[in-house]
Amino acid sequence: MSHRNARLNVRGRLLIVSRVLDHGRPVAHVAKELGISRQCAHRWINRFKAEGPAGLQDRSSRPHRSPSRTSPQAEVVVLAMRAKHRRGPDWIGPEIGLPARTVSSILRRHQVPFLRECDPLTGEVIRSSKQTAVRYERESPGDLVHMDVKKIGRIPIGGGWKAHGRSEGVRERGIGFDYVHSLVDDHTRLAYSEILPDEKGPTCAAFLLRAANYLAARGITRIRQVMTDNHLSYKRSNDVRDAVELLGAEHIFIKAHCPWQNGKVERLNRTLQAEWAYRQIFYSNDERAAALAPWLEHYNNRRRHSALGGQPPISRVSPTS
Repeated sequence: MSHRNARLNVRGRLLIVSRVLDHGRPVAHVAKELGISRQCAHRWINRFKAEGPAGLQDRSSRPHRSPSRTSPQAEVVVLAMRAKHRRGPDWIGPEIGLPARTVSSILRRHQVPFLRECDPLTGEVIRSSKQTAVRYERESPGDLVHMDVKKIGRIPIGGGWKAHGRSEGVRERGIGFDYVHSLVDDHTRLAYSEILPDEKGPTCAAFLLRAANYLAARGITRIRQVMTDNHLSYKRSNDVRDAVELLGAEHIFIKAHCPWQNGKVERLNRTLQAEWAYRQIFYSNDERAAALAPWLEHYNNRRRHSALGGQPPISRVSPTS
């Protein structure tokens, strides 16, 4: 099988050698007949003279040396950071002083699966790749906020199956769920989340007003639009309607069965699961709940966000927003 970029296969190279060396024909004439340059013909003839028939075989295009390639030691560090922290190139790169694209190249070279394909707790591949939607972003803080609820199973006292394994027979059925309500600003990615007992209209409305106060305390004093999915708690609740009107905002709904339109809060939900809810083993529901607020402060004030050029969400909030 010839090299994918080669103009000639091995048989074509043998023809060059035979016509030039055996029959004494001019190199220029033979090269023209075969549709290659004289330099290319001379190269194969010289290889044959130096190495014999073996010189006409395909060989790798990989350079003998790559002075600018990342050192093997640095690659080991990148792979170890990925395995330990389960974070992407935009986080790993600044941590070890490498460009994010270099880290990405190392991960692809070693065929490390994408984070979106892996279990956030164990790092094992659990899903296939999927296409991403086209990104959009509003121009100013408060122009649009995304709101959603993520339901996660409660943890029994002493820990669930993640702590003890499924074979231990830990009974979790009937323990119920926590409803994690979240709101994220479209422009800044500043986020606010609470764990609440349900996702009914009055609960969603009260959360929206508290989230608006949270944003206002950090410089986003006006919310112009609120985007949600079409859940009945949002679409048919008078309490939610009144809360949106109290903020002087417009309530807009995504198209049915198109959750990617509310993608920023959906992505926050996934980050919450990967970096808070399932990042470590918790031995009680209260322990996990207590870890939410500190993580949220970290997310807003210190965690690097790839969509913000490696800066935290608070960096996009101005005092006059």
